[in-house]
Amino acid sequence: WEHFLSCDGSPDPTVLQEINTFMSLWREDQNEDVQLVMEKGEQVLNLIEKLQFLLLDAPPHEITEKEMVQYQQSILELQNLLHQKYNEATEHLLKTANMYEDSETGNMQAVLKDKNVTFCIWANLKKKVRFKNHVFCDAQHGFDLPKSLAVSNVAVRILHTRYDHVSPLWLQCQSVPNLEVLDSRELTQHSKDNVEEPEEEEKKAREEPNMPAEEEMCSDGRKSIIISFKENSNSTADTNEAEEEIEKKSEILDIPSQVQDPQMQGKTAEKGEELTDENIVDLRQFVPVGGVYHIDALQLPPQVKQAKGWSMVEVLDAGLEAYTYPPEEAEGATHPPIQITLRLSDSVMYFEDPMIARWDPAGEQWRTDGISNTRYERQERSVTFEMGAFYTVALLQDAHLNMPYQGWELRPTGSDEARLTVTTVFATVQMQIKGNLCMLSSVVVEEKDVLSHLTGKWLSPVDLRALLKKAGMNIFPGEYSHKYVCVNKKAPLAEVRAYQQMALLAPAFAFAWSKWNVEAGQEQVVIKVSEHLKADSVKDWSLYMFNGQKAQKLKITETSEAFSEELEEDSEFHSTLFHMLKDFASKEAIDKVERASFLFIDVVYQLLLATRVLTYS
Repeated sequence: WEHFLSCDGSPDPTVLQEINTFMSLWREDQNEDVQLVMEKGEQVLNLIEKLQFLLLDAPPHEITEKEMVQYQQSILELQNLLHQKYNEATEHLLKTANMYEDSETGNMQAVLKDKNVTFCIWANLKKKVRFKNHVFCDAQHGFDLPKSLAVSNVAVRILHTRYDHVSPLWLQCQSVPNLEVLDSRELTQHSKDNVEEPEEEEKKAREEPNMPAEEEMCSDGRKSIIISFKENSNSTADTNEAEEEIEKKSEILDIPSQVQDPQMQGKTAEKGEELTDENIVDLRQFVPVGGVYHIDALQLPPQVKQAKGWSMVEVLDAGLEAYTYPPEEAEGATHPPIQITLRLSDSVMYFEDPMIARWDPAGEQWRTDGISNTRYERQERSVTFEMGAFYTVALLQDAHLNMPYQGWELRPTGSDEARLTVTTVFATVQMQIKGNLCMLSSVVVEEKDVLSHLTGKWLSPVDLRALLKKAGMNIFPGEYSHKYVCVNKKAPLAEVRAYQQMALLAPAFAFAWSKWNVEAGQEQVVIKVSEHLKADSVKDWSLYMFNGQKAQKLKITETSEAFSEELEEDSEFHSTLFHMLKDFASKEAIDKVERASFLFIDVVYQLLLATRVLTYS
């Protein structure tokens, strides 16, 4: 419906005929101007984002496996077509390189950029050794070539895309909440670490996003990895049978794959392919931040010649050709490395020195070999390194730098409004929730506001999560995060139902981290709770313990010397936090909870589930 109302001429990416027509028409379009490719590229990126959003956000019962495979195939084809168009535009520009000679060096250099791409090109027209290095002033990227290249018919392109169309597609889809319906008996077994045989299929299903189900060669030589989401349909069928069997015995609870028992997840990971080569980057631990840098040496094509008002150019059948360095015929000889300097984007955060890796098209993986002498200048926000050949590179950061959290707080700020604050070792992140949307309020690092260009934008929880991860501010555990972070393991039953209850009560109650949550054991969670009806009211914190089926108010306080499960005087057990708090809350608070929008409650629940504050703090 939103697509229909936009009336902007864009195809509906979910309709195969429309997206195929769009791609076919652009392939046939002979206009190869770089600026036009950038403008069209923004439209392509919007189409890709729409498809990725559907894959991330659509419930399993609303999207078929066939549609999932179709969407992923469309994403890969759009990605490859976009890169192909940049190659064609590069060739077209290089044919007229002599028309853009630099007055000082006689060589050609150009920088074109928009919010998605920085396109830097240099052509060696004069072939003089003293001009073997160059810095693109508008982008602050630079290189220093070996002497053999400085006298060769070569061009150098640094194409910085702020998106990642190189890494496997599952990397963008690994955070999808893959909801599985499990009965309370099964959840209790999870919490006791008793992994039974019927769960083997579920463990295999959670592996599948990391394993290609179909492979097809793309135009750039890399395999297109199509993710199988078959487990969604299988789990739906299984749960229908389970519901019929236990309908009268127990209630049904949605448990996302992220909150399955960590020990169970560990066994799932062990069954997957383990990395034996230390040079291969583990994408479950490290993720590209700041986009991808395509650094290419290219054969300088024949130049345009002017004669009697005519422009003549020799057309080569091969199109844009890479310049091979080091030469293949001299494998035994040593060749000097290429030095590269990259100016890092101000729109992303690097909390530690980033890892530089190169893309290996044959192995479909990021690797750290072939790159040496790395220097990271934090103040200048630049990195310098040497490469044995020309590679596509990325700067990677540990995905779990900000985990475990040092604290968190959820508090209401108005009618159907709340603020979730997560405090990490490096930063304090505040997210505002209003109605069915959320936004980034602030990110404070060393008492300074950062990522201000991302604040103030109302988004869905899925889009907000993607935006923060892309900016290097990852506070969203993935399926394998427990392998890389010391987690405060909790039973899925207690954790998920606690998030549900907290979301339900968020319109009138504040919740926060408690140091006793660690001491409470795996079967139950401990949180601080306070009625909070006015923004300036002083919080009177009380401690509550909940195991998913029983809630109780504790006698101890946050400053007590030891943990105790002793009940607060004049209190009793209840089955939920909602009924527990009704014993102590004001009528105004309960009325506010009962009037709350279900859309607001759902967004709060999604953010709590995405951050998993009870386990990762």
